[in-house]
Amino acid sequence: MTQRYDVPGLGARLFNSAIRRLAELGVSISGTTALRVRGRATGEPRGGVVNLLSVDGSQYLVSPRGNTQWARNVRAAGVVEVGPRRRRTERRVVEIPDDAKPALLERYIDRWYWQVKGHVGGLSPASTVAERRAAAPSIPVFELVR
Repeated sequence: MTQRYDVPGLGARLFNSAIRRLAELGVSISGTTALRVRGRATGEPRGGVVNLLSVDGSQYLVSPRGNTQWARNVRAAGVVEVGPRRRRTERRVVEIPDDAKPALLERYIDRWYWQVKGHVGGLSPASTVAERRAAAPSIPVFELVR
């Protein structure tokens, strides 16, 4: 995996914090979902907000900014909690291999490009399969499994 990480600035962190609080209350904005995962170093629960991609009955977490803190925590923990506070469900995660990512990235970018442009490895809705394949190693994708 390529170790790209587009660190969010102060404005993005404040905005994401507000969206996370809404998601924890059950208010989803364009598919946002609250995420909780055990921290790698402290073991303490860490909260975040993600866009939960659904494709053919499966759900995926995509980290468009690259190897973010939450993606590293998910990789280490192997288990996440998703959903609002009162209806949170624990799910196992399986990291998707790079060769399976281009189709998922296409769906993700088609839906949320307006939100993640500039932070998704240089990809856009017009990106070719070859461009998505080249960017795939720098974008962690996890499938939620039962």
